[in-house]
Amino acid sequence: MQPTLATSSDVDFAPPNEGGGSMLDMSKVGGSMLDMSGGDGLGEPLNVGSPSSGIHIGIHQPANLGDGNGPLNEIKVRRENFGIKIFGTLFETLAGGNHFRYWRQNGPAANTGALFLAVSYEKNVFTLHSIATDGYDRGRDNFVARAVGKTSYNGVRYSTTSKTIEGLLPIGANGINHDIPIDGGVALLTITILPNDSQV
Repeated sequence: MQPTLATSSDVDFAPPNEGGGSMLDMSKVGGSMLDMSGGDGLGEPLNVGSPSSGIHIGIHQPANLGDGNGPLNEIKVRRENFGIKIFGTLFETLAGGNHFRYWRQNGPAANTGALFLAVSYEKNVFTLHSIATDGYDRGRDNFVARAVGKTSYNGVRYSTTSKTIEGLLPIGANGINHDIPIDGGVALLTITILPNDSQV
C-alpha cells in the first residue's frame, strides 16, 4: 500500500477499500475533469511537470481504486520543477523533491472521476531516489500547501480547498511501501474553476 490524495465530480470519491482496492494519500475532486498530464492548469501553477525529456526510467506502479477496473498502472508521473519549466524536473531528479503518480477513479463500480495521487518527497540521485523518512507525509503536506488557494493558468482561474480525512489509512508503517511510517491522514482537495471575472 502506498499513501494517496484524491479529487472528483458529483461524488467526491468512493473509498477504494470499500471496492476491494487500496487508499492513497491524496484525492482531488472538482467541478470539471482535470488533466494532470501537462499544460493542464493544475500542474503548472504548482511547479510540477513531466520527467525531463519525457523520460521516466522507474517502474510502473499499479493501484486498485475499487472502481471495478482492478489494478491499473499510473496515468503519469509528475516531478517538482522548482518553477523552471523545461529542465526543472531534471534538477528534482538530481537533488530530490516532490514527486507523485496519479490515477483516475472511473470504473463501472465507482465512476466518480476523482484523481488519486500517491505523493512523496524523495531524496537525491545518490540515494537512488529513496523516499525520505517522513517522505509520504511531507510530500502530501508540500503538495497541499502549494495547491490551496487561488491560481490561474492560460486564463483559467482555479480555487482549491483542502480537508484531511482520517480513518482511510492506518497510522504507522504496517503495509506501507518501504516501511515508511505515515500519520494516516488523507488530503482531499476540492478544485473549482472560477468565473472569468473572479480575482486571483
